Amino acid sequence: MPAETPVISITRDGSIAIVTIDNPPVNALGLSLRQALWQTAETLDADPGVAAVVLVCAGRTFIAGADVGEFGAPPVPPHLPDVVARIEAARAPWFAAIHGSALGGGFEVAMGCRFRVAVASASVGLPEVTLGIVPGASGTVRTPRLAGVPAAVQLVTTGRPVKAAEALSLGLIDAIIQGELREGAIAFVRAALTKPLPPAISARPVAAQTTTFWAEQEAAIARRVKGETAPLRALAAIRKATEAPFAEAMAHERETFLELRASDQAAALRHVFFAERAAPRPAHLKSAAPLPLRNAAVIGGGTMGAGIVAALRDAGLPVTLIERDDAALDRGLTNVRAIFDGGVKRGKLTEAQAADRMAGVTTTCDYAALADVDLVIEAVFEEIGVKRAVFAELGRVCRPDTVLATNTSYLDPRCIAEGVAMPGRFIGLHFFSPAHVMKLLEIVPIPETAPETLATGFALGRALGKIPVQAGICEGFIGNRILKRYRAAAESLVRQGIAIEAVDAAMRGYGFAMGPFEAQDLGGLDIAHLQREAARAAGQAVPETLGDILVRAGRKGQKTGGGWYDYPPGERRPQPSATTGTLLSGAIRAGAALTPEAIAKRLVDEMAAEGAALLAEGIARNAADIDLVEIHGYGFPRWRGGPMFATRRKGAAKP
Repeated sequence: MPAETPVISITRDGSIAIVTIDNPPVNALGLSLRQALWQTAETLDADPGVAAVVLVCAGRTFIAGADVGEFGAPPVPPHLPDVVARIEAARAPWFAAIHGSALGGGFEVAMGCRFRVAVASASVGLPEVTLGIVPGASGTVRTPRLAGVPAAVQLVTTGRPVKAAEALSLGLIDAIIQGELREGAIAFVRAALTKPLPPAISARPVAAQTTTFWAEQEAAIARRVKGETAPLRALAAIRKATEAPFAEAMAHERETFLELRASDQAAALRHVFFAERAAPRPAHLKSAAPLPLRNAAVIGGGTMGAGIVAALRDAGLPVTLIERDDAALDRGLTNVRAIFDGGVKRGKLTEAQAADRMAGVTTTCDYAALADVDLVIEAVFEEIGVKRAVFAELGRVCRPDTVLATNTSYLDPRCIAEGVAMPGRFIGLHFFSPAHVMKLLEIVPIPETAPETLATGFALGRALGKIPVQAGICEGFIGNRILKRYRAAAESLVRQGIAIEAVDAAMRGYGFAMGPFEAQDLGGLDIAHLQREAARAAGQAVPETLGDILVRAGRKGQKTGGGWYDYPPGERRPQPSATTGTLLSGAIRAGAALTPEAIAKRLVDEMAAEGAALLAEGIARNAADIDLVEIHGYGFPRWRGGPMFATRRKGAAKP
């Protein structure tokens, strides 16, 4: 149906028509806009006074892609490839003037124009593979003709957008406009009209590549995507564009797009997309206003505390780091500096940016320095007495409205908060290590937590670029509780006679970067062992695990040269261990056999069953939150949608 209000307006600057798209919030290419673009091209072609057309967008961005409201629905004409072709075939040449982001279909529309100009802050890209599809309106066919095959492969198969300066160097845009975009674009058009126009992109040649080039690209992409379909199909579409006429390549791209659009992977990635979009602003907090966050403090400069400091500084917040003595402060500051130095080495930060990050960190042993801090995050040793002592000090020196947060992974936040004055300001903020990298943030309110405090936790998540998920109080919250069941199920398979390396291989085949036993060796088996020992000391009946047997034998993982696997000196690649086999032989039955697919299904079903229990108990608010926790905190393959989505797709899991 046509939009209720016009999404396109036309003004004139002499013989130049300025077409302005105004379809908030992101000028998405829904049906009404496609119809309006088609009609606009018809109208301007019929006007002999129009020598050129400038396409600009109102609001904060150029066309930022498809209308997400149409995701999963059958395409309705006019189809976007036809709209792009109509713009390209226009009597008067079109010029795209880009600000914000020109993504997906937005950049394909821009490629239908004869020229593309952009402000310096703009970005362009073809992110369709991140939704399990390939570009469907010439992204795989016009891009290699515009920027060359290597640039097209990088842009299309990764989905990574590029800023204007890089886009200019790749040939994706023709100029960067300094100053006001509309006026700069008009000046560019007037200059361009004095020279012969380049051919339309569809008429430009594309260089053939060797079979070796394609084989190398396919191998590299396959290693990177670990089972994801769309990037390899995108590569095949680009190859088709170099080996077939334009129309044939377009038909192949469209066929691939429509096939993938109906796939399980695309459905999973759409599910994750919508879940991620909803997570930072949950509906139940719509009426709660977050408190101001002008500065923050972190108690504890160990690995987790330093990572939290770095995350806060990356978001621009000044941070005060508190430690128990000067030596601990020096170690904490060294930990923070190492994070930023690593960013410089990897090209993520400049030296000046790293220096600025460090300049915003103040260190002290005196809690009195926190008298005017808006947020304090405790990240000290995971022992209840230590944490309570910290909050006793914070309650003494901080303002009554300062948000007080604990980063506990397993302890009950209600116990930590006992005795805290004005407990409405208390909250759990469970970061995942390394805190400056991992995107998950579990937000754990206690019963007294005020809505404004909870909203502040989500506002912090947004500021830090995290995926915030609210969790209720139980052992391990959402993520670690599922992890515990996942590991127990993996051990159960080993007890039945399935080889440790077979379990890990099955989960890598499913899409995880590591299997459960490799991951435990990396993190250290002693961490979970100590938690079980503490529970036993408290009188809880905790059965002995296979991991306990290994830890008691001194095998704690990579750091001791052996855990589930052996790690020879200087070697981090796991080697099957005869020692482990001997230690566990009394607990293992022989003769079980399962296919990799059956192993993976067993373990994912166990994760989903625990998720169902979390939902039934009210610990998780919805299934999508559980999927986000597993994807962003525990490496569940994004393209499978998370354990709840994956099992719902194949058949409901039961707790």
